[in-house]
Amino acid sequence: MNEGKIVAICLAPSGASKLVQVEAVRAVPERGLEGDRYFEGKGSFPTKPDASREVTFIEKESLDAVARESGIQMELGDSRRNVVTEGVPLNHLVDKEFSFGEVTFRGIRLCEPCDHMEKLSGKAGAREALRHRGGLRAAIVSEGVIRVGDPFGRE
Repeated sequence: MNEGKIVAICLAPSGASKLVQVEAVRAVPERGLEGDRYFEGKGSFPTKPDASREVTFIEKESLDAVARESGIQMELGDSRRNVVTEGVPLNHLVDKEFSFGEVTFRGIRLCEPCDHMEKLSGKAGAREALRHRGGLRAAIVSEGVIRVGDPFGRE
């Protein structure tokens, strides 16, 4: 049995602003996470509707591995991903439906780290350290609220 769960939810009001942690957020199909930069049309990248920008996930285990292997200490929001999970193999969820709490998501593609993330995090070497473990881009399939602690489910 998978014991995966959400350990943090991070939002940024605009493209370059620092991510802040919240305890819960409404997920809206074709919009994203309420209060986040892409929901508001204020993201750093093209703001036309794009399912792969609705929500991003990263494994806490990846951030822990980066610290262990490279010495780069990344805070939960430094990766610029919205949802930090634990106990969930995200790379296996491309083209799959899954849920956290009451919300269903569909994995779109892997979310490889970029220069923008490294620059905004201020963590030199973070892009390379997170290569192939930078998380998952996903579409929101069903509207609802996700919360820190919500369990992972597979559709």
